[in-house]
Amino acid sequence: MTNRTSTIGMLSCLFILAACANEKNYTASSIAYHEQHRPQIHYSPPAKWMNDPNGMVYYNGTYHLFYQYYPDSTVWGPMHWGHATTKDLVHWKNLPIALYPDTLGYIFSGSAVVDAGNTSGFGKDNKTPLVAIFTHHDPNGERNGRSDYQNQSLAYSLDDGQTWIKYANNPVIRNPGIKDFRDPKVSWYEAGKKWIMTLATLDRITFYSSPNLKDWTKESEFGKEFGAHGGVWECPDLFPLKYNGQEVWVLIVNINPGGPNGGSATQYFTGQFDGHKFTPYETNTKWLDYGPDEYAGVTWSNTGNRTVFLGWMSNWQYADKVPTHPWRSAMTTPRDLYIDNIRGKYLVASKPVAELDTLAEGETEAENVANYDLTAKVGKLSGPARLYITSDKLGSFTITLSNDQAEKVIIGYDESSNNYFIDRTHSGATNFEKGFAKMHTAPRLSTQIGMDMILYIDNSSVELFADNGLSIMTEIFFPHALLSNLNIQTPGDFKLKKLNFSRLKGIW
Repeated sequence: MTNRTSTIGMLSCLFILAACANEKNYTASSIAYHEQHRPQIHYSPPAKWMNDPNGMVYYNGTYHLFYQYYPDSTVWGPMHWGHATTKDLVHWKNLPIALYPDTLGYIFSGSAVVDAGNTSGFGKDNKTPLVAIFTHHDPNGERNGRSDYQNQSLAYSLDDGQTWIKYANNPVIRNPGIKDFRDPKVSWYEAGKKWIMTLATLDRITFYSSPNLKDWTKESEFGKEFGAHGGVWECPDLFPLKYNGQEVWVLIVNINPGGPNGGSATQYFTGQFDGHKFTPYETNTKWLDYGPDEYAGVTWSNTGNRTVFLGWMSNWQYADKVPTHPWRSAMTTPRDLYIDNIRGKYLVASKPVAELDTLAEGETEAENVANYDLTAKVGKLSGPARLYITSDKLGSFTITLSNDQAEKVIIGYDESSNNYFIDRTHSGATNFEKGFAKMHTAPRLSTQIGMDMILYIDNSSVELFADNGLSIMTEIFFPHALLSNLNIQTPGDFKLKKLNFSRLKGIW
């Protein structure tokens, strides 16, 4: 959970209760989901403010997404856990608020697990408990200058996540005097038959273990001297991935500010975890997404051999200023994570989940593409789209999304710098924040001669996945009219080997 301001402690309990009472007005299924800038292939709340994804757990065929939510405004306020579910990682169902603020504070970020062995004892009548682990943030403690106003608490569900009961003996981990002490990500560590909590603690990660989710023991710390430290460490995650049969552990650490293109971003480390401490292979900074608009990303729990990642598609630099109404912000596309090895170093790569393929319709293909006006071939875009391109060699090129008002977003590759880029300088509404209108870059990490790139284009965003997901960028923008033209420029004799374009059906 992010963007703590000095004013939040001034919000009273009566104000919180008023927000809760108004919630029913903002989760109704009658919301059109067709307002200007409204995402058509990404999850966004029906209305009001959303930020970090929370409590992501898969159970009985359903992916649960909880999220930081303030039901009374389109700017950050007393945090609740909003709730949505999906069966296919594509189409979403909005559900009532899962967790409300209480006398212990606001409900900040956290995670959820399936307690299949009923280690917590919350299960009854053979019902498997889902257990949420979250940060209670006490605004009065913050207002009074205390350093122990964030503590870790539990809630559980016995009806597959539909309703939640807070644990009577919250909090289960009390703050030892660390101002930023939050965002617990919990997973079962089978080798040690125990739960592991990965907790963000100011400028490092602290690991705890527990046999029952209630009683926790500190195991170790990591990161004070490693990685990027341009801002506070937040929203961590720890999980193993396989590379040629070898288990590689990945530690995600979100950071705000200090990202590679300014503001919020997600860094990661690869290494080994033995149930007590994390030992990195390298200590340099690696970024999961180089774009400015993926943050607080974590993975779903209980997904078996699959690791599915989701991030908040915004940036604290301007999240509360973007020109959308009656909602603010969306989530990225869900992404499968896997390990690659480049020059002897393990890197985490991302691919949009295959389930998104079900949205594709009306494919157009071309080969040996140079200076290609796609709009002339397929007509103007009227909604989301997917573009896939490949080349046997790589030279500079640009892909321009534009409208008839001279607004545009330029995506491409620059051979001289070996960088991918997205330029939103002239993308439409940009004056709401002085740093928004910029070109952002991502280094090309692949050593292959050829290139592949997938673009997922929505009404107000583009996500770039290059070189089998090694270089990723997520970018939002707000044109005054839909960017309905698509043109590809390939200077010199460079040609794309193959192009595949599909319109995408909206998910709502």
